Amino acid sequence: MDMSRNLNWVPRNSKLISILLVAASCITSTTLGFDSSMMNGLNILPSYTDYFSLTTTTLALNTASVWLGGCISGFFTGKLTDVIGRKNGLLAAALLTLFAAILQTASQNIAMFVVARILIGVGTGMSGCTGPTYLAETLPYEWRAWGLGVFYDVWYVGGLIAAGVTYGTASMSSTWAWRIPSALQGLFSLLSIIILPFIPESPRWLAYRGRNAEALELVALTYANGDQNDPIVLVQYKEIIDTLKFERENGDTLSMMQTIKTPATRRRLLLACSCGAFTIISGNNIISYYLGTMLDNAGITNTTTQLEINIILNAWCLVIAIIGTSFMDKWGRKTLALISTALLIVFIFMIGGLTAAFGESTNISGIYGTVASIFLFQGSYSFGWTPLSVLYPPEVLNYSIRSNGMGVYTLVVNSLGTMVTFAFPYALAAITWKTYMINGVWDVIEFLFVLYFWVETKGKTLEEIDELFDGEKHSNVPDLEAIMNGKADVGDLVVEGVEVVHAGPSGAVDSKALDVEIIQKSDKNL
Repeated sequence: MDMSRNLNWVPRNSKLISILLVAASCITSTTLGFDSSMMNGLNILPSYTDYFSLTTTTLALNTASVWLGGCISGFFTGKLTDVIGRKNGLLAAALLTLFAAILQTASQNIAMFVVARILIGVGTGMSGCTGPTYLAETLPYEWRAWGLGVFYDVWYVGGLIAAGVTYGTASMSSTWAWRIPSALQGLFSLLSIIILPFIPESPRWLAYRGRNAEALELVALTYANGDQNDPIVLVQYKEIIDTLKFERENGDTLSMMQTIKTPATRRRLLLACSCGAFTIISGNNIISYYLGTMLDNAGITNTTTQLEINIILNAWCLVIAIIGTSFMDKWGRKTLALISTALLIVFIFMIGGLTAAFGESTNISGIYGTVASIFLFQGSYSFGWTPLSVLYPPEVLNYSIRSNGMGVYTLVVNSLGTMVTFAFPYALAAITWKTYMINGVWDVIEFLFVLYFWVETKGKTLEEIDELFDGEKHSNVPDLEAIMNGKADVGDLVVEGVEVVHAGPSGAVDSKALDVEIIQKSDKNL
């Protein structure tokens, strides 16, 4: 079924469309948060560890195999979504994840469990690549920070649900203690599949394929309740058409080689991948997957207490992540990244120092101090890096390399995720608190990289961001933010299929005084 052509069920209310867009994409991302917290809980449960007779190696394998699946998805998802569309890509990801959750629930041995988790990784990797691309290209620009920021904020919603579920099943002595959480992983994908018919395809994907009339209709639906005469709609549509035309005339293709063809595209890819790397190896994955081991090292060994801390930690991180998202358009992406990383540096050194001092002791104050530092560290990460995870990468990637670039981003994230998830159990067992100190030094390097190399993207449409890399914008219309603030005139605007005759008496855009004449033309390929 080609979902890109079905608009019959898409509502004519822009705010509702934006909410549904975010919901469909984010529901699939909750699977990762659910998985992370679920594995945290399962790794604590004797009914799970005893059933599979887990050693350090098989514990790491069961946990990290989801990242292996994500690596596989990075090789093909970008090209796939360029061919079949963003909506169809999300559908494929949700269907695969749903199947894999069923397979994991029915697992009889380690091999079956690992295969299921690899497939879950492929499915979530596909949604992690397609979802951000889809949202970045379809949401109105003033919704972009919220929509893409919330994408991984809801990671903690999945985490909170999983923490509660594993806490509830912990008292079961049968294998259902871990099979029930495994089965519930598929719920989020099912919800996404239900929502998909009610949301539109990416207008940029449609325009690139020459379906200009549909692209204009969808820009109007997402910006102005379907009003194709709205000046904001006309300007955004012209930006899209002009920029895609420039990319084609410039010889840009949708190939993987395009991502490294020029210095500008290499820089774009580097910034996107740096964001992926920093979201994985800032130290957060130690807590995300091996909280039980951390708490053991800190002197908290009671299973029930550890599960309770897991629940509270996820709730805390969700609140902080939403607060951080609300500042994305006020302070900017780069500023939030710097603040978040600076705090991470402070708190990861504190965790290391407190674990070294009190990990083997019964000092209650020292143990509580370690737990408090863990909460402050995760809160600092959630404030900046959680909303930035998939907000910044699709912004700095232009259309020709966006989908493939997000595929490379997915490959980088999951490759590093595999590495650190395998490595940290051994590191925590061998050098305990020194693991945090080593990670703290890496966080200092992250801070310096962001400070000197990142560019600020707030307040710009995807097409306007081109100026930061190419030295110019590839459309002659004013910036959308200037128009919305009444600082620009579009009286002479001419768009394929649309001509704006004149603006209001002040010279600025006055949507009530603006006369618009629609000139019917046949759609032309760019």
